[in-house]
Amino acid sequence: MTQITPSFLSFRHIRRTFMAALFVAIGLTTPLLHAQTTWPNKPVRIVVPFAPGGTTDILARAMAPELAKAFGQSFVVENRAGAAGNLGADIVAKSAPDGYTLLMGTVGTHGINKALYEKMPYDPVKDFAPITLIAGVPNVMAMNADKARINNINTVQDFIQYAKRNPGRINMASSGSGTSIHLAGEMFKSMTGVFMTHIPYRGSGPALLDLVGGNIDIMFDNLPSAIPHIKAGKLKALAVTSAQRSSALSETPTVEQAGGPALKGYEASSWFGLLAPANTPADIVNRIQVEAAKSLSSPAIREKLLAQGAIPGGNTPAEFAKMIDAEIAKWATVVKASGAKVD
Repeated sequence: MTQITPSFLSFRHIRRTFMAALFVAIGLTTPLLHAQTTWPNKPVRIVVPFAPGGTTDILARAMAPELAKAFGQSFVVENRAGAAGNLGADIVAKSAPDGYTLLMGTVGTHGINKALYEKMPYDPVKDFAPITLIAGVPNVMAMNADKARINNINTVQDFIQYAKRNPGRINMASSGSGTSIHLAGEMFKSMTGVFMTHIPYRGSGPALLDLVGGNIDIMFDNLPSAIPHIKAGKLKALAVTSAQRSSALSETPTVEQAGGPALKGYEASSWFGLLAPANTPADIVNRIQVEAAKSLSSPAIREKLLAQGAIPGGNTPAEFAKMIDAEIAKWATVVKASGAKVD
């Protein structure tokens, strides 16, 4: 009869323990590996943190079918408006990092709000994995066309003079307190000394409806959502807020060009980009970025965005992350200088 020595028992025990641990490790990692290699195997939602009809919504709905075509799975746009984009952004920040919930973030959710709100429900850097910039756009200083005609307002200087003659009579719409649309107006107010009553909405879409309808006097809206109304003659474009003129409205001057010495250096452009919850697998993030960049460089999408006044993006996750850091620092200075407050 063979005698089993204690040393052999020890070796066999160690071997069994090692194999058991190995199988447990494989079992734990297999779902994650499987998720990465098979993603997406169900619809992906893109959360838009504003109401339908605004530029954030327009860009998300332009990208969704492109990504669906690239990945063979539905990409569904979901509008979750509130708190200048913070509500929708927070939903994504707290979602599972599995690639099935994305955010169409903005200069507001990931640039301005951190400086404007005393308490934020999410951290724009730590709680997100940047994917890619979708587009950068100028804002446009646009009046209700009928009100501009009745009051003989054709230029930025006309508007400033009218506002100073009629203090307290002008109301200014925005897509929400703290958005780039709000801040563009606040910068204009602080640099010119004119007073406008700020009326925040839950998105650019409903604000535009009231502007077109004559319930609001003026708005510094993102160009892509305002341009159809401008071309239809329902809104009067006084100036764009970028440093250079927009090719989509080549005859419209910049605020700096039209505003004289008081508005020298004025610039307040917007941007929009895709983000995922922090810890989303890099493989998924990189795959989305590659396909989004391909779509944004295609002639059809590129020409469509340029015609709306948007400049297509497509940068890498690392480049987008660096851009967000720079935007947070930039807007902290702007918010402080403008004296803007959350209403």
